[in-house]
Amino acid sequence: MAHPEPPAPVIDAIVAEHPGFRPLTLDLFRPAGPGPSPLVIWVHGGAWRFGSNKHDGPQLAPAGIGHRILAEGYALARVTYRLSGEATFPAQLDDVKAGVRWLRRNAADLGLDERRFAIWGESAGGHLASLVTLTGEDPAEAVRAGVIWYGPSDLLTMATQNHPEGLQDHDSPESPESRLVGGPVQEMAKEAAAASPVHYVSPDAPPMLIVHGDQDRVVPAGQSRELYGRLTAVGAPAELRIVPGADHCFVGADLGPLVREGLDFLNRVLSVSAG
Repeated sequence: MAHPEPPAPVIDAIVAEHPGFRPLTLDLFRPAGPGPSPLVIWVHGGAWRFGSNKHDGPQLAPAGIGHRILAEGYALARVTYRLSGEATFPAQLDDVKAGVRWLRRNAADLGLDERRFAIWGESAGGHLASLVTLTGEDPAEAVRAGVIWYGPSDLLTMATQNHPEGLQDHDSPESPESRLVGGPVQEMAKEAAAASPVHYVSPDAPPMLIVHGDQDRVVPAGQSRELYGRLTAVGAPAELRIVPGADHCFVGADLGPLVREGLDFLNRVLSVSAG
């Protein structure tokens, strides 16, 4: 059964401005009940080329993810970032971090518990959520947990891990990954490595739940296996869930239980009682 979308945001805020670009905004939704509330920062996908924080894509919309996050007692912030047609990496990561900084800076006024910030992203948003989770050395940009849905983790190995029926040549100059870094990934290995979450793994990484369909034809499931392997090799807290028969966006699987698993993970690692 489809869930309703969240109500209108409590706050539609500009969090950063770059000359020559559209202002970067986020929408903040608050749960029912008194605060301060733990927070989930949602990062949308779209191959870094399209997508919006205003609504989920058609594959995810029926799950009502935002509504379920709010019903669980979390505040929800949907952030924006410059797309690859506007700027190359690391602009996208800088933009999501600008949202985190704004939320932390205004946490008290917004009724947010800044000790319990988490980030959740899907596809390109999962890639950015991984990077935010793994590069939070500055407390103003840090989160305490990440839920990563089918996100790229190593731009240089995507082509070799491709599904037999893969829909994308990841090494092509026209691939989303190449557009992200400004040229063919194998010719821009330094830039591609800098944009790859696997290169920021450390034993101090916050807990991460990594979820991927084993039949993903857009982002190879090997990407999540690689990130999980790197994290566990250094003793970082990570969980991996491979969803049998699921393509990109978990097409072919029941989204409901996967959303529930994400919420249960956050409840556990953030010590939040289920609502």
